[in-house]
Amino acid sequence: MDEQQSLQERYAARSICFGCGPANAEGLRMRSLVGTGDEVGSVVAEWTPQPRHQAFEGVLNGGIIGTLMDCHSNWTAAHHLMERRGAERPPTTVTAEFAVRLLRPTPIDGPVRLRARVVESGERRATVEAELLAGGEVTATCRATFVAVSEGHPAYDRW
Repeated sequence: MDEQQSLQERYAARSICFGCGPANAEGLRMRSLVGTGDEVGSVVAEWTPQPRHQAFEGVLNGGIIGTLMDCHSNWTAAHHLMERRGAERPPTTVTAEFAVRLLRPTPIDGPVRLRARVVESGERRATVEAELLAGGEVTATCRATFVAVSEGHPAYDRW
């Protein structure tokens, strides 16, 4: 994956989110990038697990998988809504519904790849489908819905 600026770095450089916050030195610091080439229309990420992310020897923890997929899918939704609105910044979006399917053990012996795309959307809502791949095999999928929040919501303008 090249070193282009991620959506998080561009729009939320001070974010402390455990999954994707660039400012959280103890977090996962996953980086979501707008897809190019064969992946146009998707948002992609590559992230390398460490031994501390294991559920058991050599296998990525399911909670870490869920965190990666939630954050990555949220950025996919926010980016989509920003483009749909013709805005300069993404709206603050929060998870409304989230379901992960763990299909097989995800090994930690190399990077994992996330790929997500919006499958339904409205003015303030986007539903995203995502997959996590390890060694070229899909090991987990998710479907999640995100909602853009307004001023007064505790998460409003968090980025």
